[in-house]
Amino acid sequence: MSSTAPIPTNLAHACSLYPSVAHVCRRIDVNRQQFNKYLAGQVRPSRHNMRKICDFFGVTESELLYDPPRFAELFSLRKGSTFEYPTARPLRQVETLFRESGSLQRYVGCYYRYFYAFSHPGKIIKSFSTLSADQGKYFWKNIEIIDEGRGGRTVAKYEGAAFLLGERLHIIEHETLMATSITQLLLYPTYQTRIDYLVGVQTGGPTKRGRKPAASLVLLEYLGAQVDYRRALRQIGMFEADDVDPQIRAMIGTNGSQTPGILEADQI
Repeated sequence: MSSTAPIPTNLAHACSLYPSVAHVCRRIDVNRQQFNKYLAGQVRPSRHNMRKICDFFGVTESELLYDPPRFAELFSLRKGSTFEYPTARPLRQVETLFRESGSLQRYVGCYYRYFYAFSHPGKIIKSFSTLSADQGKYFWKNIEIIDEGRGGRTVAKYEGAAFLLGERLHIIEHETLMATSITQLLLYPTYQTRIDYLVGVQTGGPTKRGRKPAASLVLLEYLGAQVDYRRALRQIGMFEADDVDPQIRAMIGTNGSQTPGILEADQI
């Protein structure tokens, strides 16, 4: 017990500086009942969970074993300094989102993304996306390939970051080739063991048809942790609505909209 004695007290102190223990468990992605055992000193965190706990609180395992007064002093200084980054102010805000985000590890993998096209009314874009993890942060890539007719083809590539905040998935991406657009996806998480679809709303605007800000329903179809990229890319493009699975079409369509699946803001 002596090897774990300081850990419950030090964990309790660290948690006291956050809204709740449940908040900490969600951010770390550790089972609440298991974490309560750590706080009670019944068990010591596994090496995997210890690493997640230390990464979240910004301490080392050896520091968690400090005498409680020494740890409290260290953590107070460390917590107070976590908001000071040697970067420009906007990047500090992004770092704050990364730090407060819950784990998206179960969502890492490849997806098809479906939504009604902003620039081509009535047609559905099917693109290919990946969500990856790097040192506890989650990054997003998306590629669209649209045949414009007469042999013309438009390729758009997007990159961004993903966060789990407020029990919702947030993805912010920007178009990397022309740097003319930023899109935000706001998605429901899934509480099922198996991930099939993620649904939500995305905001943006057409790249070719005026400057109207727009929003649409969006669907992510989970393909798996690893797929054949070449095969997946051969399946994407822009399609007539009737050529898309009716179940998917129903999940991204809206009733009573002049443009199916899309809400546009007119200029005043």
